[in-house]
Amino acid sequence: MKKILLAGKLILGAGLIIIFLNSCKNETKQEDPKEVAEDANEAKFDSIDSKEDDSEFLVDQAEVNLAEIEIGKLAQTKGTNPEVKKFGKMLVDDHTKAASEVSALAQAKNFTLPTSLTEDGQEEYKKLNEKSGADFDKKFADMMIDGHEKAINKLEKASKDAKDADVRTWASNNIAGLTAHLEHAKMLKQNLDKK
Repeated sequence: MKKILLAGKLILGAGLIIIFLNSCKNETKQEDPKEVAEDANEAKFDSIDSKEDDSEFLVDQAEVNLAEIEIGKLAQTKGTNPEVKKFGKMLVDDHTKAASEVSALAQAKNFTLPTSLTEDGQEEYKKLNEKSGADFDKKFADMMIDGHEKAINKLEKASKDAKDADVRTWASNNIAGLTAHLEHAKMLKQNLDKK
């Protein structure tokens, strides 16, 4: 009886995969990397809510790192103010390091992360890339303030609420670095507003 049940599940599973693959062929729009990662984690940890929450936090952190790296590169090439270019380089360096840490932590916890810029990240990049000159510099500073405030809030929450001790520790250890970025962004904005 168990073998018949197992065979039925395998046939049903194979049928669903074929249906899924056929439906994917008809869609031209690529699925958002963040959604793919979240769906994979949800499937793995469906019965373990604590792991799902921690995986969502790391997915968010990966998304932030990917976006900050690309926006940092853009700031280095399109920024007109030397401080904007310098801030862009710092973003690339610091968020590349953070991305590596998040990736290692996720791998140790068997979490799936997005590996390319998400739809939200692409949208932010596009908004910034449409600007030029002093408008670019000011938009960049505003984005850095807003983005880092949100990221710090998520880190503070995870440093207290994450179920996994390693995730809590990582979040706690990264608050100071992002706070430094936020203060730097605020100073940059003040200097740009004076011009």
